[in-house]
Amino acid sequence: MSDLVAKIEAVEKTYQKNKAAPPVRALRGIDLMVPRGQYLAIMGPSGSGKSTLMNIIGCLDRPTRGRYLLDGEDVAQMNDEDLSRVRGRRLGFVFQAFNLIPQLTIDENVQVPLFYQAAPRRERRRRAIRALERVGLADRTDHRPNQLSGGQMQRVAIARALVTEPSLLLADEPTGNLDSATGDAILDMFDELRDQGLTIVMVTHDDPVAERCERIIRLRDGIIESDHATSQVAAASSLG
Repeated sequence: MSDLVAKIEAVEKTYQKNKAAPPVRALRGIDLMVPRGQYLAIMGPSGSGKSTLMNIIGCLDRPTRGRYLLDGEDVAQMNDEDLSRVRGRRLGFVFQAFNLIPQLTIDENVQVPLFYQAAPRRERRRRAIRALERVGLADRTDHRPNQLSGGQMQRVAIARALVTEPSLLLADEPTGNLDSATGDAILDMFDELRDQGLTIVMVTHDDPVAERCERIIRLRDGIIESDHATSQVAAASSLG
């Protein structure tokens, strides 16, 4: 297996909002390599292209030009069906708004991605319980989202992202709806997942959150303005 989870080569993305308006160049030739096991933050002001880049990494959108290799497979030119398959099996998503289904129990919410893989019922249940154990909520399987705190709902969302055992976990402002103490607890969980070898890409506007990652990419006007290791990596290197 390749040491790179994601490899982006000369990726451009252009939007045409309407025929009268000029095209918008959201990404202008992005080159980015994400090694397996890395914890990466993507930052940038509004309109910098960070959401567009995240959507391409998450196979929610395709580049206008360039290549995107996910686990060594070029996904940039895939059709919708193949892209959906890759998204469901190799990627996990954690959003600011949790996006849980209120009518379902916690266990059922975590099982949702496995329905699209046609996993047998017993297998879905077993994997959901295991994912909930990883986030410390195995005792809440029969609860519904409205019976949980914000931090617990985000833990369920993380369990749902982990249940497919993805190659890459994508987190979009995962602490944005949480108070600082609860947000810190969620970030502690991301630290644990990184320590377990999971590759994580997080979009954040918060410098202290980004500094908990190993690497920070800053975008501006559709290009990478800076790419550097964080102070915690430097500290770990000095200890080693």
